[in-house]
Amino acid sequence: MKWLTKSLGRAGYLRTWLITLVVLLLIVFGGMIGLRSWYFKSLKPLSNSSLTSDFTVDSGQSVHTISVDLSKAHLIRSAKAFETYVRSNGFNNKLQAGTYTLSPSMSVQQIVKKMANGEVTRKLLTILPGKRLDEIKQAFAKAGYSQADIDNAFNPANYAGHPALASLPSGSSLEGYLYPDSFEKQFDTPAAAIIRQSLDEMSKHLTPDIVNGFSAQGLNVYQGITLASIVAKETSDKSAQPIVAQVFLTRLKKNIALGSDVTAFYASAIAGQPKSVTIDSPYNTRLHPGLPPGPIGNVTAQSLVSVAHPAGTDYLYFVAGDDGTIHFSHTEAEHEQAIQQYCVKGCGG
Repeated sequence: MKWLTKSLGRAGYLRTWLITLVVLLLIVFGGMIGLRSWYFKSLKPLSNSSLTSDFTVDSGQSVHTISVDLSKAHLIRSAKAFETYVRSNGFNNKLQAGTYTLSPSMSVQQIVKKMANGEVTRKLLTILPGKRLDEIKQAFAKAGYSQADIDNAFNPANYAGHPALASLPSGSSLEGYLYPDSFEKQFDTPAAAIIRQSLDEMSKHLTPDIVNGFSAQGLNVYQGITLASIVAKETSDKSAQPIVAQVFLTRLKKNIALGSDVTAFYASAIAGQPKSVTIDSPYNTRLHPGLPPGPIGNVTAQSLVSVAHPAGTDYLYFVAGDDGTIHFSHTEAEHEQAIQQYCVKGCGG
């Protein structure tokens, strides 16, 4: 009788366990089905609205940032679904910088295909942030301008007296002074007209607050623009730029070399050589103390503000991790540890 009771108890236990397992499996499968349903629904157009808007992908911008910006612009249903689609279909390194004409009636697949193919808006000529002057000239060439038109348009002498160029040293190029934006281009728009519009935008951003901020940091306007161009190249993360600016300004005040790789890469590019951090050039701040001779690319509103009003931190080092996140340190030992921990691929580890 005791044996029978134990058998019945064991059977009851197994039955309960099996029921629990079935319930759990139903919950899991139900969740998977629900998640799959949400995902495919999120890839569909946000609405049937035919209204279009221009959306700009900045050079070096992460897939996460692009997805969030698309969501904020009310062009997609879900930033997470967009990011998942891009990464799971091998497009994470294929989205091209530029300005695109998009609509809420487009699916995620259509938007990604457009960005991967570089189907930028033809009516706009876009000067992207963080670009060198030679790269901006290439954008003008792709827009159909002749070399003679470009050479004439990029001659600073044509814009003598322009307020944006008040701080430009004699004999200097327009490097760093062409503000990034998208400019409407008709078939007969002169290249010089677009350059002038870009300078007009730059003038608007060189406000008294920015100029006074530079001065408070011990910089003249040209030096402020130079440092802002370095900050813009180091990271597109707007929240990190004020801290990056603080690091560089602190190093300048302590007479410590900036040690910025992007300045060495600029020196390599203008010399027509492969990227190198050991290139012998006054632009290489790994080898030469202080600021480089001039800007290494154009700036953004945030990079200008970051230099004029840096963060109130006291870091001396930073490194960009393999995931693009900036990691800051106070000491060289902390910096080396951050490199080993966060920058295995990008730092050659």
